[in-house]
Formats: sequence, structure tokens, C-alpha cells
Amino acid sequence: MRKDQLQQERLIRKNSRQPSEWRDREIERMIRSIPKGKVSSYSAVAAAAGYPLYHRLVAKLLRGCGDRLPWHRVLGADGAIRLHHDAAYEQRLRLEMEGVKFVGRRVDLSMHLHQFRPWEEE
Repeated sequence: MRKDQLQQERLIRKNSRQPSEWRDREIERMIRSIPKGKVSSYSAVAAAAGYPLYHRLVAKLLRGCGDRLPWHRVLGADGAIRLHHDAAYEQRLRLEMEGVKFVGRRVDLSMHLHQFRPWEEE
């Protein structure tokens, strides 16, 4: 009887966790919701998706996304580009082509910071 109860509890715990595909889709949905000319941070994307401690996962998903996500709209929390060399140059160029203004090496967040409203997103 005790063994059956333990198996049932494990099954309930396993089914109560959200699969990683769901989590990844929510993060990707938040990235897609950033409009042209706006930017956000890795941590803000993670928090808007409901996973506030998963900013590193946001970076990992963006590394493998190719061009299916607007990866260039996600920056460090201070508005700085966190990529290096050619990738950093490409990110800045893409943002400038969308009308994003920089102050030195950082995006002017007072003008271009996207405020997430996940309850309004489709």
C-alpha cells in the first residue's frame, strides 16, 4: 500500500511540472513580442515569461535560434550589447536600422525599453 502511494505521489509531482518545451515557448513568445525599435533585457524576458531566474536560458535559446527570433532586441540589463566581435557589430547595426539610438555603447533605455504586459500578449 505504501509503495502504491509513493508511486502516485511521484506521478502527481511529475505531471505538475511544466515541460521544458512549454517554458521555452513562453520565453520565445516574450522575445517575439518585443516590437521593432524597442529592446529588453535577458532578465526582463525571463521574468515576463514567468521564469524570473532563467536569464541564462534566454541567452542560450537566443544562441540557437538563428533568425527565427528577433535576437538583436535582447540586451544586458544596462542596455549594453553582451555579444562580442562581429556578432556585437551585427546586433548594433540591426538595432540602428530599426531606429534605436545609442548613448555611447549602450541603448538609450529611456526611449527604447519595452515594457512587457504578458497578460495582453497573444
